[in-house]
Amino acid sequence: MPALLFPLGLAALLAMVVPLVIHLMRRDELRPVVFAALRWLDPRPKPRQRIRFSEWPLLIVRLLLIAVLALLLARPVLTARLSDKPYVAVVPGADLKAAQQAVGEDAEAHWLTEGFPLLSGTAGAAGEVSSHLRQLDAQLPPGAKLTVVVPQTLQGGDAERPILSRTVDWRIVAGAMPAAQPAATKRPVLSVRYAPNHAADVRWFRAVSAAWQTPFEATGMDAALPSKDQVLVWLGSGNIPPALSARVKSGGTVLVGSQMVLPPSPQRRVVWHDAIGAPLIEAQGEGRGQWLRLTRALSPAVFPALLEPTFPDQLAAVLSPPAPPTRVEARDLIPVAGRSIFNRPSEELTPWLALLAAALFLIERLLATAARRRAAP
Repeated sequence: MPALLFPLGLAALLAMVVPLVIHLMRRDELRPVVFAALRWLDPRPKPRQRIRFSEWPLLIVRLLLIAVLALLLARPVLTARLSDKPYVAVVPGADLKAAQQAVGEDAEAHWLTEGFPLLSGTAGAAGEVSSHLRQLDAQLPPGAKLTVVVPQTLQGGDAERPILSRTVDWRIVAGAMPAAQPAATKRPVLSVRYAPNHAADVRWFRAVSAAWQTPFEATGMDAALPSKDQVLVWLGSGNIPPALSARVKSGGTVLVGSQMVLPPSPQRRVVWHDAIGAPLIEAQGEGRGQWLRLTRALSPAVFPALLEPTFPDQLAAVLSPPAPPTRVEARDLIPVAGRSIFNRPSEELTPWLALLAAALFLIERLLATAARRRAAP
């Protein structure tokens, strides 16, 4: 649907009177030819009986040019008109017969998958239910009724109920979404940089890498830093070097020893604690990366977890946290209303009107030049 972002710009249409006045005042530049018999004629010109315009094509082009410029100032936009029909979205895995009963005669039925294909076609990959719901809510017009048919068990939840701009008719039927194949957990690759007085601490990380069956590197602090896809272990003391800070800000992960001083941050949290709740590793974000800091020296006397057989797995869970579970019961994922209505972006017609104005201006110049050539003696 067309609309104007700045309707006051149409006031420029008043300028259309300018070419009209110019053409009314214009007189054809004719070359006088004197005849002897003209002296017997009445020298007084006869009054005109009607308004006459000369150069009609030029006048029309000039009027069109002013109209287009006025419309350009008003900034017209074009928005697609959406259907207000009831919309039924069916999650793959739901009983299809029960889902078809929820579809009325005037309703549109689609799968709640990527691209929202018609219910009569193939469903495609299921994807994340919550994400598709938010996308569908943003695409539908505000007054459209939304019915979602879901199986009893869903996959692809994101740990919170979707908040939409409308109340959803949530219908639970028999069935279950097909479970996605679990992604294989990739073990991190450790690269250790250590000071001479921390050389004995390297053995613990070498043993962890052996348990993970991943490559391992350990060298002095003066060596070049590894690539950011590896976890850098920095065993030293004092403040953080600028090179490490730049690494974390750009997206790297750095694990430092207990004698290193991290910059203060309100985001610091405990990501690993012992059996009595005492912290073992703290974490805090900076830029696009993350700092991890051991809270104790790497000695079994103060860090008994070093001798436990689960130490490699626990450290792997800290460095590469597993993906949160996405399986959820449909009754626990009922959307709630409360989100503001999403305003669909409109397509501005300004570039096209600018091109049209340039073309009309070129035509106007050609016609005006031709008119002057015809009037020249």
